[in-house]
Amino acid sequence: MAQVTVTAQRVIHGPVEQVRTAIADYQSTRPKILTDHYSDYQLKGGGHGAGSLVHWKLAATEKRVRDQLVEVSEADGALVESDQNSSMVTTWTVSPADGGHSTVEVHTTWNGAGGIGGFFERTFAPAGLRRIYDGVLGNLDSVIQSD
Repeated sequence: MAQVTVTAQRVIHGPVEQVRTAIADYQSTRPKILTDHYSDYQLKGGGHGAGSLVHWKLAATEKRVRDQLVEVSEADGALVESDQNSSMVTTWTVSPADGGHSTVEVHTTWNGAGGIGGFFERTFAPAGLRRIYDGVLGNLDSVIQSD
């Protein structure tokens, strides 16, 4: 079993604190920025940052749907989402960018399958998930700019 890693990054047109607050808002902002790859979104506990517990289904493809129960923690200023149903961990990091804007990096890892299935997962899953994250980050930028 090899670890699969995906990273997406985008400049968001807003200051670091505003962007961090928006990303950590699982009650109202997060449902607004998720793409149609996500369904069955339910806030199970908390609502802002560490201590939040959130459920969603992530359809990476038509046939590959992950039922995720995500526990949120914080480490070194980053938001860490750990899926309780799998080995998937997603880390959201916000850092300053030029012009008072922010750079958001989304970094996800999980233990991939072995054998030929694992080969295809390591080959194709990162690009697909990166496209999903690009959509989420684009939606985040739109929400930040409309505030």
